[in-house]
Amino acid sequence: MRRMSMPAAEDLFRPTAVPDPPEEVEAEVAASRGGPDQRGDRAPSGRVKHDEKMTVYITTEELLDLEHARLTLRRTLGTAVDRGRLVRAAVALALADLEENGEHSAGAALTQA
Repeated sequence: MRRMSMPAAEDLFRPTAVPDPPEEVEAEVAASRGGPDQRGDRAPSGRVKHDEKMTVYITTEELLDLEHARLTLRRTLGTAVDRGRLVRAAVALALADLEENGEHSAGAALTQA
């Protein structure tokens, strides 16, 4: 009987690098948001070690929409983006919108729900 070889530690714990999107794609995204200053000082944290954890419950439809967005970004930008990174980016955008637009922000509608 043949023995299976196990992967080495450096194979299991190697860093995963996600390539940044091309500059022209970032420029298009910034232009569609009204320019880079629209987000203010808020920016998603990206690929760093996160010290805090938060659990969010979403519907099946929301999860499928999130997966669809992730796969669309992978197909159109060629960038493998995980769900957590997408959620952190969405939170950063929502907080920046709240800071900039206050009671007229998209998040203000939540108080009426």
